[in-house]
Amino acid sequence: MNAIILRPVHQDADTVTLNRADFEMLLEALEDAQDLAESREAVARLQRGEEEAFPIELVEQILDGMPPVRAYRQYRGLTQQALARAANLSPSYLSEIEARRKPGSLEVMARIAIALRVSVDDLLPRGLAD
Repeated sequence: MNAIILRPVHQDADTVTLNRADFEMLLEALEDAQDLAESREAVARLQRGEEEAFPIELVEQILDGMPPVRAYRQYRGLTQQALARAANLSPSYLSEIEARRKPGSLEVMARIAIALRVSVDDLLPRGLAD
């Protein structure tokens, strides 16, 4: 990391005035430090087993349009019947959710998320979870 050298335009006992370039450099350094702290905490959560990292192939399938419920179900190695049973749903209703013919209520999506060990946000169509 490069040292930040600030050149105050004015300072007194209570205030320091910086030029715009120094102020923006300081903000950028603060954002970088926050990003680094967040990434270290994310790695620590992974190492403690509190979060799971998913393979890029799974993410690409979802980004390419595969319904998230189907993508995570297949990743977990579950049949529709097994997931339906675990989420206390009828297999036909799960099939309609996977085919995007039915959206699934929040309660149903929460049950599916628990069965798949993901967050509900992971199952929502892109744009809705943002």
